[in-house]
Amino acid sequence: MLWLKAFHILFVMSWMAGIFYLPRIFVHFVEGKEAGQDVDRLEIMARKLYGFMTIMMVITLVTGTWLWLAYGFAGGWLHVKLLFVGLMMAYHFWCRLRMKEMQQGHLDHSGVFYRWMNELPLILTIVILIMVVVKPF
Repeated sequence: MLWLKAFHILFVMSWMAGIFYLPRIFVHFVEGKEAGQDVDRLEIMARKLYGFMTIMMVITLVTGTWLWLAYGFAGGWLHVKLLFVGLMMAYHFWCRLRMKEMQQGHLDHSGVFYRWMNELPLILTIVILIMVVVKPF
């Protein structure tokens, strides 16, 4: 089971790398477009990164489910963790919608908005880590 945990953590880290970086691409896209710069490469980067993130998310969910089945569903901390994992998945799909807008040549918010939205997964991650490591209840 330790190997499974190690791989689960690896895939979580890979997913989070994409989750933290994609909104930065949105910031550069919006600000580059406002400055009259060519932002075509950012559209390609966003699409490829989102594909990578999605693969990592799916493998994370598969290994997490496997761990859940192996160890059982016990403790309130796990309920909170799963809620926040669900919120992280919702954020992931929110990024997909923004990426699709980007492919159409526009994003509807400012660079400052996307900078703030870039902080949301950090808050979710902090809660998830506290639940997993501290298990407060």
